[in-house]
Amino acid sequence: MRDFPIESIHPHAFKAAEAAHCAAEQGKYWEMHERLFAHPRNLTPAELPGHGAAVGLDPPKFQACLESGRHAGRVRRDLADGQKAGVRGTPTFFLGVAEGDGTKVRVVKVIRGSQGFAAFKPVIDAALAAQK
Repeated sequence: MRDFPIESIHPHAFKAAEAAHCAAEQGKYWEMHERLFAHPRNLTPAELPGHGAAVGLDPPKFQACLESGRHAGRVRRDLADGQKAGVRGTPTFFLGVAEGDGTKVRVVKVIRGSQGFAAFKPVIDAALAAQK
């Protein structure tokens, strides 16, 4: 899972991505991720603390994290890596197999957009069969 905030569509997406990582500091990354995606029109910095409260975060800790910007570098790196890899939108899935010592992955297929399991199954099955 990598961040790819598309600010041309959602002007506050970058800060929302940071908010998810701030929530992770309190063990609530996925809860916050789901909450933010469920409310894409309510991602202003003023609205983020309310989302944090809704998923059970400690408000002062969450606010301090948001204000610190400590996760901004990570979000920027993810965005740059995605652009370099040819990501144009979300979600984008890179299905691959580990090579050599397992530190590199060879991409077998790129699947763009929200897809059902049927789009993934043949690629996963072929990759697993090739590993035998």
